[in-house]
Parts: sequence; structure tokens; C-alpha cells
Amino acid sequence: MAIQFQKEKRLFTLQTAHTTYQMKVDDFGFLLHLYYGGKTKGDMDYLLTYYDRGFSGNPNDAEGDRTYSLDTLPQEFPVMGTGDYRSSALIIQNGDASESCDLRYLSHEIRKGKYGLKGLPAVYAKEEEAETLEILLQDAVSRVEVRLLYGVLEKEDIITRSAKIVNQGEDRIIVEKAASACLDFVTGEYDLISFYGRHAMERNFQRNQILHGSYVIGSRRGTSSHQYNPAVILAGKDATEDTGKCYGMVFVYSGNFMCEAENDQFGQTRIIMGMHRDLFHYPLVKGQELIIPETILSYSDQGFGKLSRQYHNCIREHLCRGKYKDQTRPLLINSWEASYFDFTGETILNLAKEAAELGIDMVVMDDGWFGNREDDNSSLGDWQVNEKKLGCTLKELTDRVNELGVKFGIWIEPEMISEDSVLYREHPDYVMQIPGRKPIRARNQLALDFSRKEVRDNVFAQICSVFDQGNIEYVKWDLNRSLSDIYSLENYPGRVIYDYVLGVYAFLEKLQTRYPDMLIESCSGGGGRFDAGMMYYSPQIWCSDNTDAVDRVRIQYGTSFFYPVSTVGSHVSAVPNHQTGRSVSLRTRGIVAMAGTFGYELDPAKLSAKEREEIKEQIREYKKYAELIQNGDYYRLSDPFHDPYGAWMFVSKDGRQALVSVVVLEIHGNMPVNYVHMKGLEADSLYEDMDTKRCYYGSDLMEAGMPMPSAMEEYPTYQIVLRKKG
Repeated sequence: MAIQFQKEKRLFTLQTAHTTYQMKVDDFGFLLHLYYGGKTKGDMDYLLTYYDRGFSGNPNDAEGDRTYSLDTLPQEFPVMGTGDYRSSALIIQNGDASESCDLRYLSHEIRKGKYGLKGLPAVYAKEEEAETLEILLQDAVSRVEVRLLYGVLEKEDIITRSAKIVNQGEDRIIVEKAASACLDFVTGEYDLISFYGRHAMERNFQRNQILHGSYVIGSRRGTSSHQYNPAVILAGKDATEDTGKCYGMVFVYSGNFMCEAENDQFGQTRIIMGMHRDLFHYPLVKGQELIIPETILSYSDQGFGKLSRQYHNCIREHLCRGKYKDQTRPLLINSWEASYFDFTGETILNLAKEAAELGIDMVVMDDGWFGNREDDNSSLGDWQVNEKKLGCTLKELTDRVNELGVKFGIWIEPEMISEDSVLYREHPDYVMQIPGRKPIRARNQLALDFSRKEVRDNVFAQICSVFDQGNIEYVKWDLNRSLSDIYSLENYPGRVIYDYVLGVYAFLEKLQTRYPDMLIESCSGGGGRFDAGMMYYSPQIWCSDNTDAVDRVRIQYGTSFFYPVSTVGSHVSAVPNHQTGRSVSLRTRGIVAMAGTFGYELDPAKLSAKEREEIKEQIREYKKYAELIQNGDYYRLSDPFHDPYGAWMFVSKDGRQALVSVVVLEIHGNMPVNYVHMKGLEADSLYEDMDTKRCYYGSDLMEAGMPMPSAMEEYPTYQIVLRKKG
């Protein structure tokens, strides 16, 4: 069994293929954390130490034992009000306005299968693939209950954590802070690896030593944000890409989050992942519950690469859903950078004709097809087809596109509203806005209050009336501003942000149910909501609005630490690039975009005959290796923030085929040779380079590397296909 309970010692052990997670209920009923890391066999409670520490309080139950303090002991779910002065996973404001909660063990249940979370995305598994542990804790005074949920996917080396907070008392309480996971370490020096950024330059790698005090990242923007991603690595000081111990935490949520890492007075490290405390004050009356979004935990003793592949497999196989979860995605061309708002039905049809000739599967009509939308200042919320602009009905357009053998997709931004719109004039009350205050605009648009069902239902009905008009097989769901003016006419203000995100999830679930064959690609100005929560509803996300190939090498590098290539929306765009002005060869743009779902963001009519032939060949090559790229094991071969080149490779699950990609990022006079060391190959097996036909042992390519040719051009790119002999 993956989950074991020793009744006499009240000790819980969670085992995966290569890891052990252990905790125990002590004599006072507190749930203490013992160990998480590489596989162990014994009882790890010997790690606990007890000393009389000055200014570390003792619970009343200790009856004068000054060596017992929760301020120094490792805990599973630390709460405010127990004498622990470190960061807490839970803060409750009671009916008398006190902030105190004293959770003690009551019972537990072990069951087959993986728990689910009502209204929230969560890892799923077949009954035989997972086990669930549910531990019930209670505060005897307030009657607040917390149900800690643990999901164990043994073969995947994955443990998930969530919590349900239930008010069983008579008084209303307010949840002021809530996390789903806490890891406490009694020894060790750690770094925290996080991924920061901005619009059009997301998920940059950042490594900081966890010093005494607290290090905090998070989002108050209503989304997971461009600025910080809700996924971190706690790394040993010697941890590298291929060696050392490291722990991952991925928050399965698309709204405000906070991750706190703290080194306490005795050198112990605590890391907590959960809801952001700001803008969050969630009231619960008797019988009501609050479900905290899930955190996915994983551990590797072989560096970041192994940890990444564990997350890739989990997200690809146990979080993404729907028809396209395992299918090779359609290769698409989007109208945005081809024509922006300036298009007609004929423009889209001509784009489809070009797509058909080039071998592209789908054309996507981006922003500008609805209401009176000629720029980004009007019509959001008016989801009616502008037939005058198109010159035809949507059905006529989709039919004509389909007749060319090309699929049809469309862009929407359901959560937003323009003040210049029919919907705003009819329902200004639908807007998230603080009464008596002027709203804060962004991109000259406001946010709809998606915490309210009637608002969601209005938009859902409009959008379905559009989708039902033609054969629409793809939708790009966008969100182009952060939330502000947090208020709701119906909901308690402190719960609005959480309920808003649940409203988005409810809308997406409803959409997915109604159109099960439709591929949904999420987007928020590119990577502003690139998180595991959205991947439950959309198996791919537009990685960044920045399509510059050189910048994308770094953006996609950071993204790869947790998220599989199959979730990464990546396209070849025109040059000079519309975001940076840089010009890069079509070959380089193509190879970078192949480290994603692949597509195009340009006007083929502006290409030369030579470029058109090159794109045709590019598409043939991509389709040849699409299965390997989408489902193979991914290896980072360089750090493009420090190395003069970006390199990565895919290895098929059976180990018989590999695809290596290299982009040279620096060119200087009399350049030294770049030797790329490969990974994931069988050391004793021979591999044939399908271009040169030369054979190499896997050990040679991994230990000594392969020299990259010198080229007198900017950003030269190389792609090597290896096949195992025999």
C-alpha cells in the first residue's frame, strides 16, 4: 500500500516509487511532520528534538514541560494561535474577533483512488493508480474542522495536498489566510528557485538562498500573473540540473497565490504554498466549507531535470483532460499578427487558402470579429458576429474554410467588458466596481463579476449562440488585464477573488462539457495565467505574447521546469519581430516554435517563394516528430541565461529516437566551439545521426558531447535526429 498507518505510534507513512513522506500524531494530538525525501524504511520520529528554548511558548497541555513548543517542532499544518511564531498555513478570525485556532487530530480515513475537489481543478487518477489519506483535525473551542487531503500517485512520485475548512460552530468565522501545503525541514540549507517576469518576458529563472527571515512571492492581480508563477523548487545548495536533492511545489490555481519560504531562529526551513492573504477574508457560517486549491509535491535526488520530467508526466497524464490530451494538436495559423483588427471574411478565407497550400491544419480568427470592434476600445461583452465586417455569416465563413480542408478557430475574451458596449449600457451592475469610486481601467476595459452566476450565464449564452453557428473546432480564451476594484454587489468582498476564479472554472467546465471536441487554448496576454489550474480545462496555453525566437528560448526554458511541451503554445512569427524588432532566420524561428504546440503568426501572402517552400518543409518535419515532441521525455541541455547557446532534446519513451535542438545565442569573432552534452540516451547503445549517418555511443554523446559547427550568421540553429541502432 502507498499509505500506511501505525496505530500504536499514530504514524502515517506515504510511499511513492522513490520517496517517503512521514508524519505522526503526538501525545497532545498535534500533527507533526517528520520527513519527506528519498526512500526510507524506518520510523523517522527520532529526528524530533526537545529543548527548553527561550521565548518559545508551551501549550497548556504540556503542564510545565518547557521543552515542548510548537515554535520549534516541524508541523503538517501550522496555524496561528498555538505559540508557533513562524509563518502559518491557516489564520482564523473567530466570532469574538480573536485570531486563534488549536487543531488536534480526531480521525483519519485511507481509501483507494484520488480525491477530487468540488469546483476546483485537481490531479486525477484511476482507482488503482492512487490512494487518498484524509485526516480530520478540530479546534475544540470554535468547532472549526480542517480536513487535510493527501493524494499519492505511487508510480509517478507525486503527492498532492489540499485542505477543506469547515465551520461546525455557532459563530461566523473569517478565514484570513489559508494554504494547502507546508513542508517543514529540521536540517539543511536551501535555495528557493522561482520564476519571475513581466508581460512579454515571463518565467525567468531565479535562485535565492533562503536566509533567516521570510522570502515571499505571489500575486495580488486576480490571476497567477506574468510577474510570478505559482510553482517553485526548494533546492539543496549543491542541486543542479542533473544532481542533488530538490522539492517541487505547484499550486493548481489560477488566481492570487502566495509562497513563503522561511529560515527560522534555529536554521529550520519552512515553505508554505496557498492563497494570498491580501484581498482574502473568507466568511464561513455554521455548516459552510472552504476548499483550498491543491498543491502538487514531488521530490528528486537527481536534480531539476528529473523533477521536471515527473511534473511533465503528471500534468500531461493526470491533469490535462479532453479529446486533445493525448492527440497531436492541430497546427494553426492565427490572424492576429497577420492583420490585427483590419480584416474581413475574405481576409480570413485567403489566410485559410494559404494555410491549405502550406499544409497548416487550422486558421484562427482573432480579436475583431464581434460587435463594433475595430480596435481595443469597444465591444467586449457584445458577443454577436459583425456580419457587415465579415461580409457573410459565420456559418458561411466556416463552411468555406472547411471546404478547403482547413479547420476553423476563434478568439474570445469572456471575462472582460468595454464601457462602449451594449452589455455595459444594459447591465453596468455586471462590472466589478467599488460603489462610489471611479473604476481603474486597463487596456480601456473593465472586468465582469464572474463570481456571479447570472453574469456568467449571460456571457455563456451569447458565446454559445456564436459557436453554434458554424463548425468551430478551437477557441482561444484570452484575458488582457489584471483585476482591480475588488467588489461584488452580491458577495462578501473578501471572498470575491476566490469566487471569481471558481466562476471562471465553472464557465470553462460548462463550455468543455457542451463542446467536448473543441480545443481550448488559454491565454492572458500570453503567459499571465500560465498555471496548472488552467491546464485542467485547456491542455495548451499561449506561452507569451512575445514571439521573438531568441527571447522565447529563455521564456520556454523557464516554463519547462514544471510544464510539459504539450501545454506550451508557440508560433513562428514575422520578422522584424513585432515585439522586439529583431530579425531571425525562418529556420531558427521554426526550431524554437517546435518546442511547443507549433503554429504560425504571420501573413503568408507576404512571404517569398523560397520562404513558402521552407515553411512547407518545416511543417513536414514538425509533423514527422510531433508525437515525440508532445509525449517524449524532455531534457534541458543548457542554461540560456548563462550559456552562449540554448539547447534541449526529446527522447521517446522507448528510448529509440531523440531530437536535439540548439540555438546559438552569442556570436563573436574567432568563436570557441560549443560542445553540447546530450542526456537520456542509453550509454551502451549506438545512435545514428540521421543526417550525417555517423553512429555514436550514447555514453560518448552524454560524456564528451557533440561539437556544433561554426556559422557566419546571427543565431544559427541546429537540429539533430538520433535513432538507436538494432
